[in-house]
Amino acid sequence: QVQLVESGGGLVQAGRSLRLSCAASGNVLGINAMGWYRQPPGSRREMVALDVNGGKTTYGDSVMGRFTISRDNAKNTIDLQMNRLEAEDTATYYCYARVRRGLVNYDSWGQGTQVTVSS
Repeated sequence: QVQLVESGGGLVQAGRSLRLSCAASGNVLGINAMGWYRQPPGSRREMVALDVNGGKTTYGDSVMGRFTISRDNAKNTIDLQMNRLEAEDTATYYCYARVRRGLVNYDSWGQGTQVTVSS
């Protein structure tokens, strides 16, 4: 089991920046990818950014060039730096970890943190 705890959400004006943080605990040795997803009101959950161990980092089209993730494997943390925020970025943001157990990958999710961007 991996536990993910997010922090840093809140209300921010459009054009400003916000930073989210996520700390993993538990079976962290099994983590082979970490990232962030978000779910806008009335919409499906979507990928914001995903960092695969030993691989590349992928960003969603709508955040490319504005959002950046930074991962610290020693501390088992992943942050999401969000710049030039737009009203469309309003959503619940979830920290994500893909955990390998034997031959199977499992998805682990944080509880979510709300980001509201006022226009």
